[in-house]
Amino acid sequence: MTARIAALYRYPVKGLSAEPLTEASLTTGGHFPGDRLFAIENGPSGFDPAAPEHQPKTKFLVLARQAALAKLKTLYDEASGELAIAIDGAEAVRADLRTAEGRAAIESFFQSFLTKELAGVPKVLTAPLGFRFMDSRSGFTSIINLATVRALQQVTGMELDPIRFRANIYIDGLPAFAEFDWIDKAVGVGGSLLRGIKRTERCAATTVNPKTAIRDVMIPAVLMRSYGHADCGIYLGVTAGGRIAVGDALTLQ
Repeated sequence: MTARIAALYRYPVKGLSAEPLTEASLTTGGHFPGDRLFAIENGPSGFDPAAPEHQPKTKFLVLARQAALAKLKTLYDEASGELAIAIDGAEAVRADLRTAEGRAAIESFFQSFLTKELAGVPKVLTAPLGFRFMDSRSGFTSIINLATVRALQQVTGMELDPIRFRANIYIDGLPAFAEFDWIDKAVGVGGSLLRGIKRTERCAATTVNPKTAIRDVMIPAVLMRSYGHADCGIYLGVTAGGRIAVGDALTLQ
């Protein structure tokens, strides 16, 4: 059985919606392109762009704390710097994140949208070169095995949208949880070479149904009860950059 890429996604703004891709160009030692470029502070986080350091996800607007974020559909245009946010199919705001005025417009939107859930004034943060607003200090690219999601569907007795796991690369063609065997191993995919770093411990973000914005199943608890751990998917580093695309095969080296 051959594992292949079933889907690719990026999440330009931490905590906001996924953007599907047909291909991506990975760079050696780099993060997944266009991923977690921005984050929105939920009050002062202590993040210093001049000396960027990993911050706990709870300092930002994230699904783990603000399930209502799943109601938003966002689209980021790298060429124009514009972020568009829609609710129920209607655009609510569009602004240029490269400008102070544009960031203020996005901040004003969240001030109104999440009034009761804010710990402080929301502020758009831009990741400095070489830094991303990842949940894990060692997170560069993430993979979810669709067979693992199907196994969880059997355990829970309900359909689970794989997007709730917010990975970059979704693969199919392997047994459930087989991706765990890739830790500390080289994985060839398309024109790139990846290396498994660690398993992904799931948090409360996975409890949110991305279609309804409702917490409908406690994924971490289900994993722990059914498998003795709260892990689903893995993080990988990019050992050798190259182009990857939907349909590409993945092979252990």
